Amino acid sequence: MDIKQLHYFVTVADQLSYSKAAQKLHISQPSLSNAIKNLEQEVGSPLLERNTRKMELTDAGNIFYQKAASLLSQMNMLKKEMEEVKLTGSGELIIGIIESVKHWIPKVIREYQGLYPSMNIKLIEVLSGNAVKESLRKYQTHLLITNQYIDEEDIESVPLYNEKLVLVLHRDHPLARKEFIHIKELEREPFIISTEGFQTREDILTAFALEQVTPNIKFEIERFETALTLVRENLGITIIPENYVSESTDVSVVRKTIDSPALERTIYLTFMKNRYLAPAVESFMEEVRGKFG
Repeated sequence: MDIKQLHYFVTVADQLSYSKAAQKLHISQPSLSNAIKNLEQEVGSPLLERNTRKMELTDAGNIFYQKAASLLSQMNMLKKEMEEVKLTGSGELIIGIIESVKHWIPKVIREYQGLYPSMNIKLIEVLSGNAVKESLRKYQTHLLITNQYIDEEDIESVPLYNEKLVLVLHRDHPLARKEFIHIKELEREPFIISTEGFQTREDILTAFALEQVTPNIKFEIERFETALTLVRENLGITIIPENYVSESTDVSVVRKTIDSPALERTIYLTFMKNRYLAPAVESFMEEVRGKFG
């Protein structure tokens, strides 16, 4: 039994098709089928149930799949960590971000590149809580800046700063002329909100629940820019992080602060606790901490 056999089996189990798996692995279907048969003989138990209609994992196959997938993941992590041991001033830094950090992260990157000019930096939007955990555990990112507090044994969440969530509406909206706006005044307004799985949505719904009112949700979006586009057309109102609109020069929209303890969130620097991070990666994390420390 070797790593290649495990890789073949996990791919077949993921695809539940020899032809699709063979295509993905760039080998012939008969070669793949023989490799799986040899693995089953070595294990001493059938791993795949085959019939004319579909393929399924046996009970033994399910257990073997979980262990094999975990082992392959660990091998992949080990390979990447070994590649990064020698990384000091060149290579790739992958950062997961949320939309509202756009007002400060370019400044940190500029200072960082003065220290590591040959580093290639990749910025990836990672928005939901599950996506944050997956991107870290699968080594898709070195670190994340997120509003999701991740309470897991293998993940560290370091608070950086707090930011308010503010009401944004079209300048022609009747509420735009008011100096103070209460959440209860928003109950019947067409509301634009993040889809399920986003912390911002939970914060907004909590703010409404505290006032015992329910928002009139008309649009569900994933990106704040989409929400602003809808507001610009006066199709609804929204609540988004203040830093996302802090430098906006768009005169078609106005923002208002609403007094609610729920409409404030914490931004975290998040990373794997036990993952080896190269000096160049650690240096970026120190730059971020130093900005808000």
